[in-house]
Amino acid sequence: MGVDGESHLPFVYIDQRMWRIGMSQSEQKVVQYLEEAHASERSLTRVLQAQILMTPSGRYRTSLESHLNQTREHAKRIERRLAELGEARDPLTALIGVAESALGQVIALGKTPLDLIRGSGGEEKVLKNAKDTCATEALEIATYTALEQLARSADDEATASLAASIREQEEQMLQRVLREIPSLADAVLGAERTGDGSYELSDTGAADALRDAGETIKDRAHEAQSQARRGARSARKLPGVARAEGQVKGMAASEDDLAIARYGKLTAHEILEKLPELSQVELAKVEVYERKHQKRSTVLSKVDVLKAREPWPGFDERTAEEVRSRLGKGDERLASSVHAYERTHKKRSSVIEAATRERERLSA
Repeated sequence: MGVDGESHLPFVYIDQRMWRIGMSQSEQKVVQYLEEAHASERSLTRVLQAQILMTPSGRYRTSLESHLNQTREHAKRIERRLAELGEARDPLTALIGVAESALGQVIALGKTPLDLIRGSGGEEKVLKNAKDTCATEALEIATYTALEQLARSADDEATASLAASIREQEEQMLQRVLREIPSLADAVLGAERTGDGSYELSDTGAADALRDAGETIKDRAHEAQSQARRGARSARKLPGVARAEGQVKGMAASEDDLAIARYGKLTAHEILEKLPELSQVELAKVEVYERKHQKRSTVLSKVDVLKAREPWPGFDERTAEEVRSRLGKGDERLASSVHAYERTHKKRSSVIEAATRERERLSA
């Protein structure tokens, strides 16, 4: 009985691998070299990422970044071709391919720290990595040349065309890097002669990545704050939530957190003039803060007078236009509540006038 439990499907051993007899030796080799090419592309992805991190901006780094995108696409194209051949492949072949890919990734990840420290200066690090890139590209070209020939021998035109297409791009990359070698070597010589090289860490891919990460963090923090504010506004639509929110915030508030600027430098009279402009949340913060600090009875008494139920939950968050729009729904009690509350608090003339007109219209 075979290792897969199917006694009717015999196996033979070839190159220390097990293959189903249903696949020809030529087809087996095509799959093998596709797996090796895939492992190579996955490894190269990580090597390129490491090199980009230490390469200053300019033509050479642009080439590396472009080829990184190509390399990722190469890996995807090979994966698709392997999937297309999947019905003819033995499951063990796939496992071997995964192992090869994993080994390639370990090699690439292990190489990254060496890339970052070798050489006497930044210019030499970049030059040595460029030399490595040339060697890697030559190996890739050889792999795809062999794969193309093996595929044609197996009458696998799809794989042969894929190998030829990728090989052409690898050849173009090799030529681009070779053209950069003289200028990279000149940079090394210039740094050694003057003792003041042109290599700047702040101009490398790593520095750019850190800056981009910082911007991303700021954007996400801003979005999180916006979501929190939206959530708070929604919660304030429930009765009593606004005042409770203000009390909680007031317990941890500093002077700068209060809605009244320079609060600690203002007299009680100056604060009294500004209190009516505050929302119920802001009033509750001021009340808690004042009780913890100066405890001025005039301020606390005024806050107590101004503490009132809003005409509807979340009223303080609404614009004058939004308030006027809601007033037109034929509710006399609501119009009276808005009129009284607005006259005591924000004193927006357009809101007061709209509430007055609505009350008169409904009482007529």
